[in-house]
Amino acid sequence: MAQYYGYGDNPSGGFFSRLLGNIPDVTRNLFLINVLMYIASLVNQNFMVATFSVFYPKSPFFRFWQPVTYMFMHGSFWHLFVNMWCLLMFGSALERAIGTRKYLLFYFVSGLGALVVHFLVQDIQVRALLADGAQMSQAYADILRTPTLGASGAIYGVQIGYAMIYPNALWTLVFPPVTLKAKWFVLIFIGIELFTGITGTMDGVAHFAHLGGALFGFLLLYYWKKSGKLWVR
Repeated sequence: MAQYYGYGDNPSGGFFSRLLGNIPDVTRNLFLINVLMYIASLVNQNFMVATFSVFYPKSPFFRFWQPVTYMFMHGSFWHLFVNMWCLLMFGSALERAIGTRKYLLFYFVSGLGALVVHFLVQDIQVRALLADGAQMSQAYADILRTPTLGASGAIYGVQIGYAMIYPNALWTLVFPPVTLKAKWFVLIFIGIELFTGITGTMDGVAHFAHLGGALFGFLLLYYWKKSGKLWVR
């Protein structure tokens, strides 16, 4: 059984060691890996993005490990900050609720599910281009050479999981300062992602990957709840 330590349990430790000591194991390790990968990207961004982000499977830049490593890559400080803030806030609570093993599986299923949906959308785009004889077009080249990176798909799964277990928990946005129950916020987020994905708003964001992470997270947690396995450690 995991143990969680308060500030008073380690008076000699620094602020960050005490802070991270209050975060459950998987969430803490995911956080640290993401931060370390971002620091490495600051040192050699071209190498890190080309090697550990994920490319469309038919791209010459695709590597078999990328569907896992892309979840730990971020394109900017604020990209990292928002994802890690959500990870610490909602991932910690979700890990404590369902247990370390289930949470670890849940996180990666959400992240991989996000990529499955993203690849399906890319494949539809590629097939449409090829059907029009546009295999040499700029749009086709962009699909092959544009990397996908970020923990957002997995984080959307985590938010869905949190909202399913704590549907009436209150969330408050910093801007605008709106407070709603978690279940309503999640539905709003999904609606925004669906709208922006279909309309092409906010180009450069993998909206369908976000939706995929939410979908796979929902399906896995729903299965666990219906089969009575959710609270089995």
